[in-house]
Amino acid sequence: MWKTFPREREGERAKRVFFHEGTFAKIISLDNLFLAWANYCKGKRSKDDVQKFEFSLEDNIFQLHNELLAHKYSPGKYQQFLITDPKKRVISKALVRDRLLHQAIYQILYPLYDKTFIFDSYSCRNGKGTHKAFARLVSMTQKVSRSYTAPCWALKMDIRRFFDSIDHETLLELLGQRINDAYLMTLLENIVRSFEFSPGKGMPLGNLTSQLFANIYMDPLDKFLKHKLNAKYYLRYADDFAVVSSDHDELLGYFIEINSFLKEKLKLSFHPNKIGLRKLSWGIDFVGYVALPHYQLPRNKTVKRILKKVAKSSEEELSKTLPSYLGYLNHASSHKVTKKIMPST
Repeated sequence: MWKTFPREREGERAKRVFFHEGTFAKIISLDNLFLAWANYCKGKRSKDDVQKFEFSLEDNIFQLHNELLAHKYSPGKYQQFLITDPKKRVISKALVRDRLLHQAIYQILYPLYDKTFIFDSYSCRNGKGTHKAFARLVSMTQKVSRSYTAPCWALKMDIRRFFDSIDHETLLELLGQRINDAYLMTLLENIVRSFEFSPGKGMPLGNLTSQLFANIYMDPLDKFLKHKLNAKYYLRYADDFAVVSSDHDELLGYFIEINSFLKEKLKLSFHPNKIGLRKLSWGIDFVGYVALPHYQLPRNKTVKRILKKVAKSSEEELSKTLPSYLGYLNHASSHKVTKKIMPST
């Protein structure tokens, strides 16, 4: 029923890991649903909708389990609200019962999928994150530049409106590559199609499943770069990715190939203002930091925002936010910035 995507190399399908019938049963089991609740509600018990669901917790979980068992489950509507972090984003909040199910799906599928991803994919993965991603970029620049004695370039790219542009059919084909469980595919299709930014496209910021789906969606690009283009120094964080090389012409060639792959296979396009070919000596901006020979800096825009917030914060507010600011600055050469913050505390 579900098409293989993209075309596989000879022998690759034989090596592919499949999630067989029975995965659906594991996800909807009462044990998994109750565990999902314990994991989901951490830090959320003060929320009105969570308290309401928990008031009749067993009844609600048994009802959800029975609906899933009878294949009568249907996702509810999303509540949308705006956040600024720092740029404005629309978060789509699902019902508590749906978020509970997302957690149940995630805790079964994530460990299965995670082992299939490339090492240098850093978003929404245990033991990864922005700091590990940036440290890896720095390590790559050190190797390519031979400890900063040779030329080093980086091609940095960002997907245009990534979550809004996820194509439902493509995502379902990618899920169908590994999942050999018709009931599970039907459930995932219901979740995928429960949200649209435009007809047949879009994935909600706010769903736990969206984090996993994003990595599944970008995995073909990761494999294309690593296995087809043989890009040794490539890494990705969500829709932000970079390739490092001593030859800028090689990177221009990668750009043409990547651009074509994104459009043809994933129905995505680059953000026109976020494509950069940078020399290491100019600074390579990635996941909030800037890599330079021999040292790293925090992103200038982020520093300005931190200083502005510190200046406006009360002592009580600063006591809550200061550890995160210092934690961010600690991963780069930021002694001067730290001194500016600390006297005001």
